[in-house]
Amino acid sequence: MTFRMSVDELKEKLDSNYVVIVDVRFELTNPNAGRKAYLKSHIPNAFYLDLNDDLAGKVEEHGGNHPLPDINELTEKLGSIGINHHTTVVVYDQTNDMFSGRLWWLLHYLGHEKVYVLDGGFESWQDKGYEVTDEQPVADKKTFIPKPRKNEVVDIHQVKEKLKDQSAVLIDSRSKDRYLGKTEPLYKKAGHIPGAKNYFYKEVLNEQGMWKEPEELKKHFANLPKDKEIMVSCGSGVSATPNIMALKIAGFQNIKLYPGSFSDWISYEDNPVETKEE
Repeated sequence: MTFRMSVDELKEKLDSNYVVIVDVRFELTNPNAGRKAYLKSHIPNAFYLDLNDDLAGKVEEHGGNHPLPDINELTEKLGSIGINHHTTVVVYDQTNDMFSGRLWWLLHYLGHEKVYVLDGGFESWQDKGYEVTDEQPVADKKTFIPKPRKNEVVDIHQVKEKLKDQSAVLIDSRSKDRYLGKTEPLYKKAGHIPGAKNYFYKEVLNEQGMWKEPEELKKHFANLPKDKEIMVSCGSGVSATPNIMALKIAGFQNIKLYPGSFSDWISYEDNPVETKEE
């Protein structure tokens, strides 16, 4: 099982009518940076989707900092850039980062099978000396029909229940320092959900920043039980998604995203927070 595409493979498919390329570059601390970078230069024929505007819903009191987008709005957006269930979608970030994982997961959640993350992202494309442009493509609009896999998400109530009866394992995909509460650049509380095990999402990449091979990912997740549900969280349901992709590559089947993640958890004042290794 693979969800990756090399820049060389994409180069061969660049002019295919059945391939839609999506640029999702973004910076959490500078929300306009990704769109500006796209307007300056991008892979030819690539469309831009924004994490806050397109790949997340409205932030409310509960639900986390990047709630799942409204399905009707997202499917309309996907159709408007030429995506339907016959389309092969290739998503790229600046490097192998979490934002491409978010769109990859959303498409998978909506029942779309043919979606790939560009291994190495825009930097790898540039490193090869391949063409870039500032021209924005004109879409051949399609109708995207969603088939949501609603059993692939969990909410805060399910997380609590499954941790209590030990029927599932919870992963926290943030950095070790954020997991331990040593630093917290985004939220009012630091630490992690009690019981969560730390698997930093960038550890699915090798020293060159490319995706690890399946056997390496199997070793990385070797301590996780194959017979239990794996619930994957992070800060707000974004950096969890590369871990979901990696778990699938490693052969895990029963994987759920907790979209609200830590930012949803701490929106309830009575929820405890842990700062020690688990």
